[in-house]
Amino acid sequence: MKRKKLLKNKKQLTVYIDNLQFKTIIGILPFEREKKQLVIVNLSFDYIFDPNSSDFIDYSLVAKMVKKTMKKGRFKLIEDAILTIESKLEKKFNLLNLSIKISKPTILKDCVVSVGI
Repeated sequence: MKRKKLLKNKKQLTVYIDNLQFKTIIGILPFEREKKQLVIVNLSFDYIFDPNSSDFIDYSLVAKMVKKTMKKGRFKLIEDAILTIESKLEKKFNLLNLSIKISKPTILKDCVVSVGI
């Protein structure tokens, strides 16, 4: 994958946050509204890194924001969670090519259900 040519020393880099796991209320079924279930969030984004600047994206803050948004939101649909997270991250950080995938690994016995953007 070719990176954009930028001003000297600036580079477009990709950050990956993989397998962010926690329990939260998510889903439309009655038992999902009562009992927290495991979710797994995978996301990636590009940003412009300048080694001559102290400006960078703190990935721990990104992960914390994702977790907090999902726990507080108590979403009925994974789709709503993804769109909310996307909006909040893009408002707070200068991200490019944001990709988010949320999985519910225990909702079905024979597969993992995921939604991504």
